[in-house]
Amino acid sequence: MDRDVKKTLLSAEGDLGRGDYNWACFKAHQAAGYAVKALLHGLGLTPKGHSISLLLHNIPRELNPDEILDHAKTLDKYYIPTRYPNAWSEGIPTDYYTLNDSKQAVSYASIIIDWVEGKWKSLRKE
Repeated sequence: MDRDVKKTLLSAEGDLGRGDYNWACFKAHQAAGYAVKALLHGLGLTPKGHSISLLLHNIPRELNPDEILDHAKTLDKYYIPTRYPNAWSEGIPTDYYTLNDSKQAVSYASIIIDWVEGKWKSLRKE
């Protein structure tokens, strides 16, 4: 798996541990997105955009991307509002994200990354 994927997931875990929950959620999204884009590149496809759930629609059906689709949709919700203060009518992103949000985001990213690794290994017949 690409080093950026693992390093970004580790960074998300560090943010979670420090209480930077909005950043943990965002970086979890990034790590999962990097993994899905790596799989698409490996399949000879050109990934476009930042929505993990929409990127999964480009993966061949026989790889069953539906098993992680709900996790991807949850992570997609963390792409913009975790970073931009004007995404909220009041307050700043750090006001809106919790320990549970970030734990779930890191967990979902890990599941997606493991799924990608498993699919890649099966394609390579490892």
